Amino acid sequence: MVLSPTMQKFVLHWGEMGSRWGVNRTVAQIHALLYLSNAPLTAEEISETLGVARSNVSTSLKELQSWGLIRITHILGDRRDHFDSHKDVWDIFFIIMEERKKRELDPTLTALRECVLDAEADQQTPAETKVRIEQTLAFLEQSTGWFDQVKKMERSTILKLLKLGSKVQRFLGKKEN
Repeated sequence: MVLSPTMQKFVLHWGEMGSRWGVNRTVAQIHALLYLSNAPLTAEEISETLGVARSNVSTSLKELQSWGLIRITHILGDRRDHFDSHKDVWDIFFIIMEERKKRELDPTLTALRECVLDAEADQQTPAETKVRIEQTLAFLEQSTGWFDQVKKMERSTILKLLKLGSKVQRFLGKKEN
């Protein structure tokens, strides 16, 4: 696959962005390539297009599959696996958010709940510290609960909510800043 200068810029930036979020640069670049591609690509095509070792491509594809961001497809008469990405940016957003929640926030919530329970009998932890741990737990529970509600909303409702922005304060009886 030949990338136009714009496509190259997108793929390179997606890789940089991914590395800032804790995702391997090659994984992010492969995801960007598959997202931009109009047809599923083989691992060999990905390797050639990005100039990345085939073994690195295989490892990266497995990582993207574990996130649910890409899928294997087959083409009649071709025994090789072809890889395709979700094309809807909203689907990608919610997949990434759900996976980050599972991998990062859910274990943190578990640990915080244990800390709150442990703190009840812990005489060495200052009361102010216990309160901060409880506040952190409450914040994360509320945030993840809100995310769980938002992901069930119709997309058109989410878009309206986003367009409202700070105007939503009027509906809550508050002045806009």
